Amino acid sequence: MATLQTIRTKAGLFITIIIGISLAAFVFGDMFSSGNSIFQRQRLKIGEIDGESIQYPDFQQKVEELGEIYRLNTQQSQINEETWVQLREQTWQNMINDIVMGNVYKKLGIAVSQEELFDLIQGANIHPYIRQLFTDPATGQVDRNAIINFLKNLDFGVDPSQKQYWLYLEKQIMDERVQLKYGNMAAKGLYVTSKEAQNSLEEGNKQVNADFVMLSYNSIADNEVAVSETDLRNYYKANKEEFMQEATRKIEYITYAVKPSVADYGSAEDWINDIKDDFLTAVDNEQFVNSNSDVSFDRTWYKKEDLPEAIGNWIFAEGAGVNQVYGPYFEDEAYKLAKVNNIKMMPDSVEARHILLQFNSQAEFFAMQALADSLKTAIEKGSDFAALAMMYSQDQGSALFGGDLGWFSRGDMIEPFEDAAFNNAKNEVSIAISQYGIHIIRTTNISRLSRQAQVAYLVRNVAPSTRTYQETYAQASKFASENRSKKDFDAAVAEQNITKNLAIVSESDRQIAGLENARLLIRAANETKVGDIIQSFEGTPIFELGNNYVIAALAEKTEKGIAPFEDVKIRVELSVIKDKKAELLAEKANKAIANKTDMEEIAAELGVTVQNASAINFNSFQLPGLGFEPAVIGTIASLDVDEISKPTAGNSGVFVAKVISVNQMNDQDWESEKERLAQSLIYRAAQETFNAQKNAVKVVDKRSKFY
Repeated sequence: MATLQTIRTKAGLFITIIIGISLAAFVFGDMFSSGNSIFQRQRLKIGEIDGESIQYPDFQQKVEELGEIYRLNTQQSQINEETWVQLREQTWQNMINDIVMGNVYKKLGIAVSQEELFDLIQGANIHPYIRQLFTDPATGQVDRNAIINFLKNLDFGVDPSQKQYWLYLEKQIMDERVQLKYGNMAAKGLYVTSKEAQNSLEEGNKQVNADFVMLSYNSIADNEVAVSETDLRNYYKANKEEFMQEATRKIEYITYAVKPSVADYGSAEDWINDIKDDFLTAVDNEQFVNSNSDVSFDRTWYKKEDLPEAIGNWIFAEGAGVNQVYGPYFEDEAYKLAKVNNIKMMPDSVEARHILLQFNSQAEFFAMQALADSLKTAIEKGSDFAALAMMYSQDQGSALFGGDLGWFSRGDMIEPFEDAAFNNAKNEVSIAISQYGIHIIRTTNISRLSRQAQVAYLVRNVAPSTRTYQETYAQASKFASENRSKKDFDAAVAEQNITKNLAIVSESDRQIAGLENARLLIRAANETKVGDIIQSFEGTPIFELGNNYVIAALAEKTEKGIAPFEDVKIRVELSVIKDKKAELLAEKANKAIANKTDMEEIAAELGVTVQNASAINFNSFQLPGLGFEPAVIGTIASLDVDEISKPTAGNSGVFVAKVISVNQMNDQDWESEKERLAQSLIYRAAQETFNAQKNAVKVVDKRSKFY
């Protein structure tokens, strides 16, 4: 029994240990592997707003949603990286606003009721966004039936993208409304007193003419001023806010540029020679160029002086005919052939009218196309173009003038429109379709004709081959494998006489001069220790940035906040020296102005000349010839006539001023000034209160780790 009890006790303890280990393994396994784990959430944390963690997937989803709205608004299928940067920033600011102000609105009980939303969408006070979408162009009035029918079909009868856009629009309307309420509430708490209005009016109406003398800081050499370490540290301690800095990274890097080899030039030259005969016999030059050339066919018509000199002389002086070929020739790092596609007598400019018919669907296109044909026929039979333009054209800018566009040259209009207008005979009517809609165009006047040519260029750019890329990468790879620390990196750069480049970037910077897609390098630098070779997120020390292979090391880094004393010591010293000089110059000026009232006498004693500043008031910001001097301007504007100021330290020196005269405009309309100041406060209320609320909470932005 004792043995059995012992086994049970020990077994119980053993089982407890096993269960504990298993449970720990389960918990830690979940933490390290689960998508909802603590560590996973920390890894995907893109920021924090007022204590609320922002996860990358959630943020990216909102960015994508805003991107889709952008596509719908612009009718663009692709979004470039620059626009994505702007969309991410807008998304971030939207989230700050939603979280920070959402809490404020909730505490204050500010909201938009369903009744209000109904009124803004289809009631008596329809929002401008809705008006813009549902205004009937024929009547200029909001089509309420169209709004109602759209809302009835919102769940099942419209395209999902339209529903997404509508929900976004509703949110924008509600956000704008609640912001307006909050702004109005804040504005109601602001008041401008009669005294404030009076002071503002007097200060604005007062214009001062003054004489002044300046003792330049440059009149004292820096080595004449004694500055101690204690002086420097005391200044730094008292003025730390002057030395705020952003987080930066100092990157030192070398580049292996991928440039075309001799073989690459030969290959491009061989290609252009081999294809010349095919180009010479090609029937459709535009199609041939677009299928084979590195540069698309150019449909522009050129006069002799607008073409490259050799091509212009060949066509216009030597008399090259249609379908003749010039070249090959080398220009702008490319081998080229030039073929005369056409020669005509063409006008330099034309005068035209047009009627624009727009459409939003295939059904509308067919309807507008039929209308365009009818209008063209009516105009050709003698109907008044101007009257029809005012009635039908959706280009409101020209419709008011009967569709008249005046004179324009080639390149001023979109291509389909330009082709039609320039190919028309005088008073001929034609139809063209562009991205803006269907145009009915009448060319009303034509300038003097001149001989012009259309040239088909077949271009073969000289570009690095795959082999050239491989050979250049091999050089970069050899350097990277042999130099795995910054110490080795620096030594090898010096030994091999390689040019080392320097870039100081902030966490969110996206560009380094001379490098394409530099954001990849900057992001990696943010995750690198000082003294280490920067590794890409794929684990390689070689960054392929455009036509450069880049190897970089992190030389220094600074963190956001107040810069350490040693880092800004030189700046501190310059400021202390300036203050010391100001003290010496002020002492000198005080002695000169003692018991004196004549500025010429004061200037003579100081060895300077008297200068003049006219029409100075509190709204002025600079002195003639001296630049930004707010302290001096404030001193001058506050003096009475014939009063001499005390020495005032400015940006460029120490000043002594005397007011010669004061012009006070006789504007006594205090109430208007009071209203103006109050309106200014109201305009600022919403933004200032938002900034105050935002500054009151903690916002952590880690987007630079992900983008």
